Amino acid sequence: MSAARLVISLVGMPGGGKSTVGRQLARQLGVRFVDSDTEIEARIGEPIRAFFDRSGEAAFRDIESQVLNELLAREGEFVLATGGGIVLREANRHLLHQASTVLYLRSTPEELFRRLRHDTQRPLLQVRDPLQKLRELYLQRNPLYRSVAHYVLETGRPSVHGLVNMALMQLELAGIIDPARVAATVGAEPAAC
Repeated sequence: MSAARLVISLVGMPGGGKSTVGRQLARQLGVRFVDSDTEIEARIGEPIRAFFDRSGEAAFRDIESQVLNELLAREGEFVLATGGGIVLREANRHLLHQASTVLYLRSTPEELFRRLRHDTQRPLLQVRDPLQKLRELYLQRNPLYRSVAHYVLETGRPSVHGLVNMALMQLELAGIIDPARVAATVGAEPAAC
């Protein structure tokens, strides 16, 4: 492995598993885990939904871009879980692609709906027909996620453990991480927590 610093960014639809997979991936790699939404909430001092409702999407996207710039300028190695709409701005897509290795966790709208149907915290899904909203978001965002991603991981059936191993294998095959750093354990049982 080269001396380049390891920064992995996860992109994908709301509820696609970015935070869950990112946390486990960071643990496997022995690096920090950073969630951009958590960083944004610390900055604004309130839940994203409250800020979104009060100030609107454009103001939220401005803060999201500022936080992304600051996060990717940080020293050290880490895994970054991003918000689902971070790819809406071209500058964010460019920065993510240039400053990190981007993994797109791709989920279908139907899979996402099964996971999110009872979620009340995601502002864009608080509508009469959340499945239709997810389909609209997917049509808009899937091409953007693909354009920024270095690698696409299908989230359909794999467990979190399976997704983390798929990510590790992809990163090893690409020469981004040294196989000696962490061995992907496909088929192995997850460690007891």
